[in-house]
Amino acid sequence: MPGEGLEPSWAQGPADFESAASTNSATPALGPQHAPTGVRVKQGLPQALRRAIIASMPSAFRRTQPWDALLTEMDRALFFVFCKQPSSRPYPAEGVQDARPLTQAERRLSAALMRVNHAGEVCAQALYEGQSITARDPAIAARLRKAAEEEADHLNWCRRRVEELGGRTSLLDPFWYFGSLAIGMTAGLFGDRWNLGFLEETERQVEAHLDGHLRRLPEADRRSRAIVEQMKIDERGHAELARSLGAAELPDPVKTLMRLAAKVMTTIAERI
Repeated sequence: MPGEGLEPSWAQGPADFESAASTNSATPALGPQHAPTGVRVKQGLPQALRRAIIASMPSAFRRTQPWDALLTEMDRALFFVFCKQPSSRPYPAEGVQDARPLTQAERRLSAALMRVNHAGEVCAQALYEGQSITARDPAIAARLRKAAEEEADHLNWCRRRVEELGGRTSLLDPFWYFGSLAIGMTAGLFGDRWNLGFLEETERQVEAHLDGHLRRLPEADRRSRAIVEQMKIDERGHAELARSLGAAELPDPVKTLMRLAAKVMTTIAERI
């Protein structure tokens, strides 16, 4: 068949673009063998010509547009919500054995709690990203992104444990992500000290939330406990980092509002 065995155009180099476009069409390509006698055919565009074509494009095609940032955020959301994250550290439950086989009721409870923790980590990714977007100090933005990378470990650990328990992640994860992204961006608009203050208070409340889960998790579920214990250590470290960078103390009404919002999320995520 014409074109059979040819590489797709995306697998070929820039110099082959012209020939690839024609060989993948319904009409067979005309190569050098079809040229009139004595005529030399050079396939592909010269490098200088390609650069000239790109340079002649309207600037709108070469300049980053607002929708580029929107598409980037949508890509990040899809990645964090639907894909397994790579871990930079070992799985805390690796080599840990439960005290005994969990009952069905215990497995359901543990899966629900770890689903809540996974949803919380989806929120954490979006919060950090939103805060880094509107942070005014590039150094602080870089610290926020670094903390987000560490939180990605939590995301992966929680997803893995939920799957081990035969559960599923929250159906509302996309909603949690974009809602938290908006909250994070808003926090950054108030300035870096308040941005860091929001981060510190978030991590303090998450640490308290994880303490509550340790009280509710079945005693026999040592694997889930090992994960939550490590998450607690990391959250405390992020809170202390925010404080060391000059975080402002948030007003009590703001802290109360944050606790109420977290309560709504955790209650819904435990069930849906």
